[in-house]
Amino acid sequence: MRTRKIVAAAASAALALALTACGQGGTSGAGGNGPLIAIVSKGFQHQFWQSVKKGAEDEASAKGARITFVGPATEKDVEQQINMLTNELAKSPQALGFAALDSRAAAPLLQQAKSQNIPVIAFDSGVDSDIPVTTVATDNKAAAAEAAKHLAEQIGGQGKVAMVVHDQTSLSGKDRRDGFLDWMHKNAPGITVLPPQYGGGDQLESANITKSILQANPDLKGIYGSNEGSAIGVIKGVQESGRTGITIAGFDSGKAQIDAINSGVESGAITQDPMDIGKQLVDAALKAIDHQQLPKRIDTAYYWYDKSNINDPKIKAALYQ
Repeated sequence: MRTRKIVAAAASAALALALTACGQGGTSGAGGNGPLIAIVSKGFQHQFWQSVKKGAEDEASAKGARITFVGPATEKDVEQQINMLTNELAKSPQALGFAALDSRAAAPLLQQAKSQNIPVIAFDSGVDSDIPVTTVATDNKAAAAEAAKHLAEQIGGQGKVAMVVHDQTSLSGKDRRDGFLDWMHKNAPGITVLPPQYGGGDQLESANITKSILQANPDLKGIYGSNEGSAIGVIKGVQESGRTGITIAGFDSGKAQIDAINSGVESGAITQDPMDIGKQLVDAALKAIDHQQLPKRIDTAYYWYDKSNINDPKIKAALYQ
């Protein structure tokens, strides 16, 4: 029912051009008459998205393109993202980059982009549509499986584990959930994984969820947080509960997670390469504008990092503060 309502809102939004007051972003790049690439992100508040934006800006400047980069205030604001997408399409960009909060909700607007001959490049999260010419993203299932493997090793392959996932509507949320669960079910028979809880990537909500999980499960051994906001919320929830001996595996980077790993509060996390995502997004958009053939998927890098390798040059280059 919720998806149908949002799809209906998207269809209505396609006729409306009211700029959402809470939207954040702007135009950057080389300026002048270079091709305009409109980028609609899943969010704007996490350092991950700022790093994607920086990678896109750098590549646009290097290639003589212009970009806009906007995102909703939180990663729960699906309708706000739909309004932003509407406004970006109204600018008639030469290409559109889109990281969907809801993988189906934007279907009418993606169809509108197709009718305007605007190539769509999905990034970070794919969409349930064949309209995007390619998807630039981490292999989220494989990355989540890597997090599961390390968490399982660190709790000795035995015990109870919880999951705090950022959402169940985006493909990245579903893949990071399912990749973790699938690995645990296939490879860790001694581990019981509790049903996933969803915190919308919000630190406070994820912290409250974590405290509730800990209160209900005094024998819990580990918790997985599926993105930056989720992982920081898990860390805060564990600290505020006063519990010790909980192994935390996270996803993404940011100063709070780096500090938690260096201090031993968090065991480790998966980092994507957000600068590379932004770079590859702009590069793919420019190729699409030039009618070049693109693969259906462009995989970007990911790494497990912990106290033992956090200063490795390859890892350090993919981390962001």
